[in-house]
Amino acid sequence: MKRYTYIFVIMLTIISCKTEVKKQDGKFQIVTTTTMITDMVKNIGGDKVEVQGLMGSGVDPHLYKASESVVSKFFNADVIIYSGLHLEGKLEDVFEKLRKQQKKTIAVSDAVDKSGLIGSEYFASNYDPHIWFHIDYWKQATQFVVDELKKLDPKNAESFEKNGQTYIEKLTVLAKEINETIATLPVEKRILVTAHDAFNYFGKLHNFEVVGLQGLSTATEAGVKDVQKLANFIIEKNVKAIFVESSVPKRTIEALQAAVKSKDHEVAIGGTLYSDALGDAGTVEGTYIGMYKYNVQTIVNALK
Repeated sequence: MKRYTYIFVIMLTIISCKTEVKKQDGKFQIVTTTTMITDMVKNIGGDKVEVQGLMGSGVDPHLYKASESVVSKFFNADVIIYSGLHLEGKLEDVFEKLRKQQKKTIAVSDAVDKSGLIGSEYFASNYDPHIWFHIDYWKQATQFVVDELKKLDPKNAESFEKNGQTYIEKLTVLAKEINETIATLPVEKRILVTAHDAFNYFGKLHNFEVVGLQGLSTATEAGVKDVQKLANFIIEKNVKAIFVESSVPKRTIEALQAAVKSKDHEVAIGGTLYSDALGDAGTVEGTYIGMYKYNVQTIVNALK
């Protein structure tokens, strides 16, 4: 057994079994996993909560492991908010242990009705977990987190509701702007080839054919046959550009580009998209709204 797992088990044995949430300095201590969730919760919680995000820019949630320091953060948190649907696959056992010890956890994917999810027999949850690329689903997730925080802290319920509605309104404006930008790209050119299958909800919402070199999880390596098959697809469909992802090594797409070139065809690398993580903190792309705008502009510019 790994040392951090042993320490995690020991720490869980001394977690209080009380169901009420603690407060520190008058604020809830919230630990979030992905950068998208961190950004959302900060927008909702405002100055009423302290938010500590585990994953930074460029961090792949599929491969993220619970180190000793992460275990300590979970132990000290009042509330843990994560994506769910096995996006944070290597943390699933940790979340299960936390729930058994009555530690409050919130999976934002619980906000979306299963009938609206994209199924996948190749992923652990049987669903595609990348729901943040469907803006309507992200609005639902925002309201879900608002409602959960209101239950935990009724005194600040009005603030959470107000902040949540403000954020949802911003997402509505975002959707309108994105639709206008995508409308400039002919439907026949809406073929999005990326490092892994993170953009299926984006494709569902915006009428793109989406193809990833790897599967839904970056833990699955693409083989030579996968590269050759996708190279043939690019040539057949005359795809103008393919895209790197910020949280996936660039070499996977470079190998695909080389395979296309070996068949006497050219395809450009259209840029780097933010998939499983936002951009650097403090930048426009370090917010969900900024990330989405950047991605769409990059895609449209490269495929026109």
